[in-house]
Amino acid sequence: MTVSLFDQFMSPTLLGVPLIALAITLPWIMYPAPTTRWLNSRFLALQGWFINRFTQQLLLPLSLGGHKWAALLTSLMIFLITMNMLGLLPYTFTPTTQLSLNLGLATPLWLATVIIGMRNQPTHALGHLLPEGTPGPLIPVLIVIETISLFIRPLALGVRLTANLTAGHLLIQLISTAAFVLLSSMPVVALLTSTVLVLLTLLEVAVAMIQAYVFVLLLTLYLQENV
Repeated sequence: MTVSLFDQFMSPTLLGVPLIALAITLPWIMYPAPTTRWLNSRFLALQGWFINRFTQQLLLPLSLGGHKWAALLTSLMIFLITMNMLGLLPYTFTPTTQLSLNLGLATPLWLATVIIGMRNQPTHALGHLLPEGTPGPLIPVLIVIETISLFIRPLALGVRLTANLTAGHLLIQLISTAAFVLLSSMPVVALLTSTVLVLLTLLEVAVAMIQAYVFVLLLTLYLQENV
């Protein structure tokens, strides 16, 4: 029986019930909860240092009005990194390869930034639809183009994250399959292929972290435009 390469992206089910909610919830137990002790453990101290450094880096381009989003954006960053990294382990499922999940994260957050801009500074928010100094005959066309680009933003966020993770997982599966097939007939080629597989896996670890950062960074830029 031929198995499709895309079967690895199917949501696991138990008795016909999708387990994607369980796959999203369970990894959170890996993170230690804050304690009331005077001295934290090394892992808890490292976790706190990472969150503080990321929050400082994330809030640099934001004005004071956008600092209210710090907890939400930091939690989203940790969530995406966790899902992306755990998906690289064997016999696991990556929820962030599902376009529905990524769009479910991107659309409400993007819509919130637009609503904030319309509520706080409607003139400035609508001014993004028409660049300054536009010739009169081009005004209707540019308004339509800028409106379309505005509504494409959540789709671009979701598709970018999905496409990068899906492509990486497919490459890992193809190269690992090739190394396994060549092991009996051409061991030297299989060894070289395995080396490429290890390097690709390291690259995918970097991609998993970078794509999570890019997702949150673009949301930060959208927020800055409307704050």
